[in-house]
Amino acid sequence: MATLRLTMAQALVRFLAAQKIETEAGTVPLFEGVFAIFGHGNVAGLGEALYQHREALPTFRAHNEQGMAHAAIAFAKANRRQRMMACTSSIGPGATNMVTAAGLAHANRLPVLLLPGDTFANRMPDPVLQQVEHFGEPTMSVNDCFRPVSRYFDRITRPEQILTSAPAALNTLLDPADCGPATLALCQDVQAEAYDYPQWFFEERVHRIRRQPADPRELDTAVAALKSARQPLLVAGGGVHYSGAVEALRAFAERHGVPVAETQAGKGALAWDHPLAVGGIGVTGTRAANRLARDADLILAVGARLQDFTTASRTLLGRPGKQLIQLNAARFDAAKQGAQTLVSDARLGLAALSDGLGDWCSEPGWVERAASEAADWNAYYDRVTARDGVESPSGLPTDAQVLGAVKRQAEASDIVVCAAGGLPGELHKLWRTDRPGGYHVEYGYSCMGYEIAGGLGVKMAEPDREVTVVVGDGSYLMLNSELATSVMTGYRLTVVVLDNRGFGCINRLQQATGGAPFNNLLEDCISVPEGAPRIDFAAHARALGTQAERVSGIVELEAALGRARLADRTTVICLDTDPVVTSEGGDWWDVAVPEVSARDEVMSARRHYATAKKNQPY
Repeated sequence: MATLRLTMAQALVRFLAAQKIETEAGTVPLFEGVFAIFGHGNVAGLGEALYQHREALPTFRAHNEQGMAHAAIAFAKANRRQRMMACTSSIGPGATNMVTAAGLAHANRLPVLLLPGDTFANRMPDPVLQQVEHFGEPTMSVNDCFRPVSRYFDRITRPEQILTSAPAALNTLLDPADCGPATLALCQDVQAEAYDYPQWFFEERVHRIRRQPADPRELDTAVAALKSARQPLLVAGGGVHYSGAVEALRAFAERHGVPVAETQAGKGALAWDHPLAVGGIGVTGTRAANRLARDADLILAVGARLQDFTTASRTLLGRPGKQLIQLNAARFDAAKQGAQTLVSDARLGLAALSDGLGDWCSEPGWVERAASEAADWNAYYDRVTARDGVESPSGLPTDAQVLGAVKRQAEASDIVVCAAGGLPGELHKLWRTDRPGGYHVEYGYSCMGYEIAGGLGVKMAEPDREVTVVVGDGSYLMLNSELATSVMTGYRLTVVVLDNRGFGCINRLQQATGGAPFNNLLEDCISVPEGAPRIDFAAHARALGTQAERVSGIVELEAALGRARLADRTTVICLDTDPVVTSEGGDWWDVAVPEVSARDEVMSARRHYATAKKNQPY
């Protein structure tokens, strides 16, 4: 058997570079490249190997390990989980910085290969710099933090172990049901050790995403349930996009007269102005979708994991007496909420359901009801997103007005990126998505700090589309360093920073549950007599190499957005916004309120909470 003598790191890099995937655009490299921040735990081993193969597997320098992993995850999501990236860090803080991103990828079922450096397998120099010693378990390192947030985890303690572990990691990354982060913790001495690897390990391999058809008995049961329904509603989740089932969903909805609501990950499955589109569902949903969900006699959820925001904490979906069918590639998700399971690829499952239903259609008037509800909501949208929309107590623009301005300056192919806080709720209700992929909001993990790094990853995946990031001042302060990466790499973004002087979303929730304004808005925090500093976000962004300006009001914002489209680099636009006003719609969310408090407001909120809890099935 022919062999090549390589270090473990060289073999791993060569293996990754040899992986290809078959997509609708043809056969392309599976890995776009590797994000790397080098340290003593990976620079000598993996760093040298990446340098040797920098043409076949490009290496991108980032500025923050969490940020680079967010960018890699966003890249994979924008590529519908068909292409991905790897991220490598040193041991210690470099590795643990990526744990948050791993949790995000795990919650959202998104692939990223994490390659943190690890301690010495031979333990000769222990304790090495950045090693966290566990007094009773010498094999443990901080990389064990990755175990609960990885779909696959292995610590490489011998060079030949990657012959089995690297393919196993890839199988996880590409599996429709088990997809999520894979972590290979690379002991730094083992990275540099040589082994005679078989040449077949480095041969080009073309991967194809598995498509599982439905079990005939589950399919028959689902068809029968749908045929008995008169007012069904389809809830589109992220699996619709990952399966490439957008056209199958549209055809199903049109043939059978089924209105379509969308989760955060599913948004864009149907164009906003399609006659059967009723918008986002759940806590951050539209009135149209939530009213239809309450009156529907059957819910068909496709590719959704039914988190609490989608189900309104089990008061909107999954209730006794309302049939729920879960079409999902993962049996774990398909069985949630006591659903009738239909384990299948979304595209194949929808096509099979449609064939089984034949000419069946929802009752007369249900489609007309959906169109009427959507028209009512669209009239509300026009009002609150207008330049002179809803007047705020502060006189400052609302989030809805800002999103209206961004949309008016956008083209149909544009992509909006956001995560966490109040903006995802406003976007889920109000953003009008014209094309698949035009809406990229991370709300499975609701991770502040994802926005800018995620925008970078989206732009790397879609370089010909305009990418606009909308981010609050709180998230901006948490993680903004990848602005410098976007300038350095030439991936141009438009970033709109909404400065409401604090954590406005949680301030609203705090008061809604009876709490006093406390430690959220800057004015309610401990600070010096002069108050919290007035942060000049535009000046800060310019210091990172971007173009930046501060504007006042919606008219100036729209003009600045027009200039940003013509800029030769990332542009950051900052404006003051109101921290109080949010749009209507939405549904109940289970946030526990204290049973005992000295505040009358809390006790009143507790009584309302106890009443709302009665709407849950158990």
